[in-house]
Amino acid sequence: MTAERTGGEDVDRTLALLWRVRGGAAEPTRGRRPTLTIERIVAAAIAVADADGLAAASMHRVAKELGAGTMTLYTYVPGKAELVDLMVDDVLVERRLPGPGEPRTGDWREQVALYAERTRAAYRAHPWLCEVSRVRPPLGPGQLAGQEYLLSIMAELGLPPKQAVAAANGIGTYVDANAALGAENTRLERSTGQSTEAWWHQRSSFWENYFVVDAHPAMNRIWLGGGFDQSAKAQGDTAYEFGLNRMLDGIQALVTD
Repeated sequence: MTAERTGGEDVDRTLALLWRVRGGAAEPTRGRRPTLTIERIVAAAIAVADADGLAAASMHRVAKELGAGTMTLYTYVPGKAELVDLMVDDVLVERRLPGPGEPRTGDWREQVALYAERTRAAYRAHPWLCEVSRVRPPLGPGQLAGQEYLLSIMAELGLPPKQAVAAANGIGTYVDANAALGAENTRLERSTGQSTEAWWHQRSSFWENYFVVDAHPAMNRIWLGGGFDQSAKAQGDTAYEFGLNRMLDGIQALVTD
């Protein structure tokens, strides 16, 4: 769920807001001395979304939280879509990934693991991220820091440029998708008051009354062999680790052949 954009979107203004620290994009300069800052507005919006979901972070609600008029916010941020961009990128900045020239620890796989852990932590802390489409990401410092970090790891392995891009994008997409699933689980548990384990337990009668063994022989064999003995959360964590490690094994094979 995101605010819809229009063809009249002021891209240059949005980019200036995203890169305000670097480019000096700024607070309104006309009229009285501003009582708000973009940082305060974004922080308030994130706090609202953390507590009540992305839909709750309307311009009106954020203004109310700040003790300001709704129209005042529009002198800082063009609208909800741009505000969401700022919120997402600020959260991505929070990952504090090592930049160029900054020290790193561990081998390349451990460096990828750092990216994965901090990205998943960002989604856990801000479950509303799963409601935001990442197909057209905000081109801000947080987004680019993540791409630069993964690309630098792949380039150091000696992968040619196209493979480095494919590998970095593959890892980023995989981690983001799984982090979003985890955030969606958190969001559902908060909104319904029911854990995922309780949801599955509530449907335990399905296996006795509706599951047809002959139509699902592989599933049945795996079940009898203990393949589903873990909790739903543990299964998800195992699947995530398995998939990421196999992806990294494939990249390792490319650079060691």
